[in-house]
Amino acid sequence: MTPDEAGLPGARDLKFQRLAERLREQIHGQAYPGGARLPTEQQLSASSGLSISTVRRAVDELVAEGLVVRRQGAGTFVLPPADRVRRQRLIGVIVPDAAFYFPRVLKGIETVLSAAGARLQLAYSDYDQAAELRQLEGMLAAGVDGLLITPTLTGSVPAEAVLGRLAELSVPAVLMERRGTSLSDLNEHVCTHHEAGAYDAVHHLTRLGHRSIGLVLRSGSPTTEPVAAGFHQAAGEFGVTVAQFHALRQEWSPAAADRCVALLREHAMTAAVCFGDRQAALVEIAARRAGLRIPEDLALVAYDDEVADVADIPLTAVAPPKELLGRIAADLLLRRLDQPDLIRHRILLRPSIVVRQSCGTNVSLVSTLS
Repeated sequence: MTPDEAGLPGARDLKFQRLAERLREQIHGQAYPGGARLPTEQQLSASSGLSISTVRRAVDELVAEGLVVRRQGAGTFVLPPADRVRRQRLIGVIVPDAAFYFPRVLKGIETVLSAAGARLQLAYSDYDQAAELRQLEGMLAAGVDGLLITPTLTGSVPAEAVLGRLAELSVPAVLMERRGTSLSDLNEHVCTHHEAGAYDAVHHLTRLGHRSIGLVLRSGSPTTEPVAAGFHQAAGEFGVTVAQFHALRQEWSPAAADRCVALLREHAMTAAVCFGDRQAALVEIAARRAGLRIPEDLALVAYDDEVADVADIPLTAVAPPKELLGRIAADLLLRRLDQPDLIRHRILLRPSIVVRQSCGTNVSLVSTLS
């Protein structure tokens, strides 16, 4: 390793990428026109101050892209534009599971990658940090050009450490539905604006005349905190009286829903925002078991809109734009690969509210970007 390649982890990767980009620009700028021979690896090493192995990696990159070709005993030559074949990009995608929420995100990703002629390598982490790291390392070893990932930020490894590792990868990465809370986080992300979704749910209920609104939470999810923050901001702005109930995902049951309804009744709540759909459906059943009418005695808004429409009384729901999120994340990653100096993006998508029978109204809110 030459002196200028020493230092931070990943320095060698950055050196070979920079050399490849310089040669790429010279080829496109006709400094090396079609048919021209590139300088030898020894010459490039001497002129750049980089090691032979680093230079070879840079040239390998151009060969893989179809810009140049090695000819045994003769050297490396620039292919004429008509003879260039763009290498099919390989994009790694890691999401928690395939059961809920993410299938529609994946549909959006696949639509964009397919149109761009890129391949997808998919893995599921099952919210396991160790498994996620193994999958990530395997994808990098397989030569993925970029990564779309919903990282697991709860576990033995602190969220800041996970985000820091992703920011230092040798390939571009775009986070989906996860974002850091510190300004030190350098990752690009495309996320649902969950705070705005919960805010809009409260606003929707206040427009229907409700001033006592409960917040029902599934604790332990990365989405719980932003939903609660948006709910409480709206409650404060609209002068809403609040009662809050929460239980861990594994604790949610008919008995937990009965306790929740008892709390809502004790505090004379006329409506509730429930994160997520399953919790809202359990609360709906428990409310009817307690003799309450939906929506006359208790109006409900679910959060996620995965199965809200199949509840006994279909649930009004905050609907994150899942497929759109996947499309935007994939498009951003492809643009980053084409334009390495592209300004960093942090995109929040405001969800919509799908109105059904659990609120007793046909007023709807329009999905917007923010």
